[in-house]
Amino acid sequence: MNDSQLAAILASIVLQASPLIIAVCGEILTERSGVVNLSLDGTMLMSAMTGFVVGLKTGNVWVAFAAGALVGMIFAAIVAFGSIRLSQSQVAIGFVLTLLGDDLSAFLGQNYARAPGGVVVPHVGIPLLKDIPMLGRVLFDQDMVVYFAMILIVATWWWLNRTQPGLRLRGSGERPTAAFARGVNVNRVRYLYTILGGALVGIAGAAYSLDVKVGWSDGHVRGFGWIALAIVIFGGWSPIRGAFGALLFGATKALATVLQRAFPEVSVVAFNTIPWMLMILVLLAVGSDYT
Repeated sequence: MNDSQLAAILASIVLQASPLIIAVCGEILTERSGVVNLSLDGTMLMSAMTGFVVGLKTGNVWVAFAAGALVGMIFAAIVAFGSIRLSQSQVAIGFVLTLLGDDLSAFLGQNYARAPGGVVVPHVGIPLLKDIPMLGRVLFDQDMVVYFAMILIVATWWWLNRTQPGLRLRGSGERPTAAFARGVNVNRVRYLYTILGGALVGIAGAAYSLDVKVGWSDGHVRGFGWIALAIVIFGGWSPIRGAFGALLFGATKALATVLQRAFPEVSVVAFNTIPWMLMILVLLAVGSDYT
């Protein structure tokens, strides 16, 4: 394998991991506020379908992303309202919305399954930086989804750890009584960050159908929402560690592809289980650190 091939593989890993990083950052913001949104899988399926269809109809990739974000905001708002205002189980609401999003995306998107055309995210190399040997091809000769994910990692970490609003956010999730005593409107903070996190999850879902795996089919991104939730736990609710978890998952997906080509006689199903098995092992390892 030469340097060009290695750079192409690493660039593919970064691209595949970027939507997952966006979803992870969104869920971190939500969970840090004290709300657990388990509807990620259904949200990503619905936003992937909606983003592709809206892009197909309008021909505008940014409108398509906005539609995906809107779907995520609606799902997240339902979770927030049900748990905060109605005092219902976040787990139950999340599971119901996951099932709803799965079935609804399949029903509403059935006429657009494997439809040709649509819009894609434009490729934009960063001048000078893209010419850096190896690193430039991997990180700076990508598209806006990758750049947004990179910026989001730093912005989320900075917001949580270096700003007063971030301190109020963490206080609302970790010690809501103390935060309330200091004048923080805990419920308002939870609504705000749950809906914001949902918007990021919606953008992540749309990114898969508009960028990573262009098009729509039933179950297009099924399971990726659960992976994002697992990575949030694996990363200890840290955007930087969560980004490494997403890259690790992307690397195992790339490894599965390479192994499929090297051993064509082995069933493709066997190789597709590698990323999921790795995430289980990582979660078991992380869980053992807390016992």
